[in-house]
Amino acid sequence: MTYQLETAQHPEKLRRVAIDPVSRVEGHGKVTLLLDDQNKVHQVRLHIVEFRGFEKFIQGRPYWEVPVMVQRLCGICPVSHHIAASKAMDVIVGAKRLTPTAEKIRRLMHYGQMMQSHALHFFHLCSPDLLFGFDSDLTRRNIVGVAQEHPEIARQGVLLRKFGQEVIRVTAGKRIHGTGSVPGGVNKSLTVAERDGLLKDIYPIIGWARDAVHLIQKVHMQDPGLYNSFGIFRSNFMSLVGHDGDLDFYHGTLRTRDDNGAILFDGVDYQEYGKYIEEEVKPWSYMKFPYLRAIGKEHGWYKVGPLSRVQNCDQIPTPFAEHERKEFVDYAGGTPMHAPLAYHWTRMIEMLHAVEVIKELLHDDDILGSELMVQGERQTDGVGVIEAPRGTLFHHYRVDENDIVTMANLIVSTTNNNQAMNEAVRHVARRYLHGREVTEGLLNHIEVAIRAFDPCLSCATHALGKMPLQVELVDADGSVVHSLSRGADQPTSVRAEPVEAQDAPPA
Repeated sequence: MTYQLETAQHPEKLRRVAIDPVSRVEGHGKVTLLLDDQNKVHQVRLHIVEFRGFEKFIQGRPYWEVPVMVQRLCGICPVSHHIAASKAMDVIVGAKRLTPTAEKIRRLMHYGQMMQSHALHFFHLCSPDLLFGFDSDLTRRNIVGVAQEHPEIARQGVLLRKFGQEVIRVTAGKRIHGTGSVPGGVNKSLTVAERDGLLKDIYPIIGWARDAVHLIQKVHMQDPGLYNSFGIFRSNFMSLVGHDGDLDFYHGTLRTRDDNGAILFDGVDYQEYGKYIEEEVKPWSYMKFPYLRAIGKEHGWYKVGPLSRVQNCDQIPTPFAEHERKEFVDYAGGTPMHAPLAYHWTRMIEMLHAVEVIKELLHDDDILGSELMVQGERQTDGVGVIEAPRGTLFHHYRVDENDIVTMANLIVSTTNNNQAMNEAVRHVARRYLHGREVTEGLLNHIEVAIRAFDPCLSCATHALGKMPLQVELVDADGSVVHSLSRGADQPTSVRAEPVEAQDAPPA
């Protein structure tokens, strides 16, 4: 738990290598490495070069618009933001307990999202690395190559994602950017025809989800020397935990563990998240760095997402996924597994769990009900938290007496993994690039480490008002005439000489 390789002491004397953009992830980011003449690594940073600023866009809008507006953060996980914002607005409208129909429709929508997102990431984005090798032929290392050499795996991956998208469509109104969830409930339930249309395919879907777990388990066990150590670092864990310690993607209380698995805090009401989590801003990234207040910024950062959730819960409340969780825990020897590549294994366990829950919900007649909305005593402050595909997602809003949003704070799943991803790429840089000639295959090792976390970079950039800023005026010869810059939480300064700070986010 250190910041080694975050900042070189004399960057002006070093050579810069950039992976720009990082490929096969959602959103745009880059990695920069500073190397000396012997190719020894002195600095490694994962930069997020997009800026969204939704925390500001939302202010001044009526609260009921927010669950629909925030979906535009992302085309991959819009349901996650849709539901997290809806849960926060449930608090605002005083809806302490949703109707059974409303909660189960939202759960169905959310578990469909988990399923399609996990299938997309594993089969379309990561399977080329896992099936062909990290430094295999670049022209083969893609989803087309997988379809040519492993057509059945590719076909099942496409159909698994398609099924998850269809679950979203019947619950939210459309596959991307739907409107099904509203403050206090939902605006539709399922028809019998919609339910039966999903049920007819559910059993082969469960079988394929089980095959996916066994596929990544086999890949992991065939090369434990690589998969147990690649990019490894130790950290704390955090996730929501449901009733009786169950894995629950929709609702629960906050639980954290240290790197040895000991519980740091448990049963925390997420309405009080601000007492436990702080956010740090660094001058070279638009993405914030959260950490646990009680431990501090140097040692208080943590991992979220599948690897955290599967090891943080006490059990998974569906039979096939619980069996696979126990297999995973046994493989890890009863101690926390910190290897980033184990994210893929736990991600497929979660996809299997999502499919099992979808099956259970489709057999529950409450999803056909007509009681969709509740409301109660109006509040001015609300927090909504869910477990999104990439990890714990926080939405926090304040609303005034005129129903206008006056404050928004989002801690997005990928933001929670920011320091963890940086640690992983630094470990890989030390292990595979230090002192060696840089090749495309070696640079892909860096990207493999990032992909393990399934980052959604477009969701995670919200440091408006605090982010560093650099503007340069360049003449016709390319020389910098004026430079305007501002560091995190610092006043703007102007200087009139060339600048060397290549790693600051672009203006």
